[in-house]
Amino acid sequence: MPYPVIPEQITVHLGAPSQSAPNVTLPFADYIKNVASSEIYPTWPESAIRANILAQISYALNRVYTEHYPARGYDFDVTNTTQYDQAFVEGREIFENISRIVDDIFNDYIVRQGSIEPLFAQFCDGRQSTCEGLSQWGTVDLAEEGYTPYQILQYYYGGDINIVFNAPVGGGVPSYPGRPLSRGSVGEDVRTLQRQLNRIGKNYPAIGQIPEVNGIFDRTTEEAVRVFQQVFNLAVDGVVGKATWYQIKRIYQGVKRLSELTSEGLTIAEAQRQYPRLLQFGDSGTGVRTVRYYLAFLGFFLPQLPQLEVTDQFDQQMLDAVYAFQNYAGITPDGLVGRDTWNRLQETYRQVLDQLPAEYREFAGELYPGRFVVLGDSGEQVRLLQSRLNAIARQEGWPTVEEDGVFGPATQGAVRQLQRQLGQDATGVVGPLLWSQIMTMGAGY
Repeated sequence: MPYPVIPEQITVHLGAPSQSAPNVTLPFADYIKNVASSEIYPTWPESAIRANILAQISYALNRVYTEHYPARGYDFDVTNTTQYDQAFVEGREIFENISRIVDDIFNDYIVRQGSIEPLFAQFCDGRQSTCEGLSQWGTVDLAEEGYTPYQILQYYYGGDINIVFNAPVGGGVPSYPGRPLSRGSVGEDVRTLQRQLNRIGKNYPAIGQIPEVNGIFDRTTEEAVRVFQQVFNLAVDGVVGKATWYQIKRIYQGVKRLSELTSEGLTIAEAQRQYPRLLQFGDSGTGVRTVRYYLAFLGFFLPQLPQLEVTDQFDQQMLDAVYAFQNYAGITPDGLVGRDTWNRLQETYRQVLDQLPAEYREFAGELYPGRFVVLGDSGEQVRLLQSRLNAIARQEGWPTVEEDGVFGPATQGAVRQLQRQLGQDATGVVGPLLWSQIMTMGAGY
């Protein structure tokens, strides 16, 4: 998740992280009410109570946002052990004034200026234990001196903090894309992967730097993944499955110190999305056209789906097709093309390709292979691509490339030249729309 979202629910492990103990899942606001009622006194001045609750919210959100425990293989968000996290007592009484305050500010949290992750707002009681962060009993003295909640937080965490108010509330969505990423994968998840590997590479130079953080899983990204897997004792296959994804996330958090009070910080620029989170009715553009390409192809073979032309408009026809596909695939039919629908579209496309009727086998090689064709690929489909590119090049008077079945720099350059001619971004990669254009244009020459 690029920007913090208040989770509707949080899962608490009733013990130390590695201890065998039950998990409890409850609404996030109820969790904060329990923690606040367990750690502070309802008779304290309200400014002190509010400052403490803001610190507790921010601490818990940092755990959720960074996926601190899931990245380490656990199935919970936070523990109830104060050695690691915050006090939580299942079934305890909640104080009325604390409940009221939490209801008022449960979706507010602390950030360091210039960073977007919730501050790891470390705190301790200030009597039996001390720490670099907030002193809970010390907040009482400051409140009695007239300090506001924000001034109290500044006193402990520094003058360069802000409070984010009324953050959105939503379901917790794991960062893992839900499918392995490999050469030919494209999108925001790949861009996140590239950005994190490049930051890790500053501390582990053997990994190197990916020259273009562009959301395209090409040969250089694959090489960086392989080195990372080797360095951190993972299976070296160049594929980012769940284990590799969360190991990258864990090491990235470590080098950035995102779960420490002295965090390097995650900036807005680092979290800015290049690709939309989802497509919906009324949208337009290349992303819409790509989804329509998949739906149109599938509609030709699956009777459950309507026939659809390929345009760049998310209109009523496309909405009907999305609903039909989601019902076919067993996905919640919401008419939105998010990660789950996009993943399932690609999976279904590849399944249909593998099971094409005999009468279509003659043309199967000309159909989009179901993954982006990128630098470093090889095989008969690349050879076909080179053949069609050469047919176009001869017509246009451009240099041709060797038809050797290897997608090298020369083939990439030819793709870029055509993209520029067509008024497209010269990425040098071949997705479904460009593949179809190349196959059609090349066959016509």
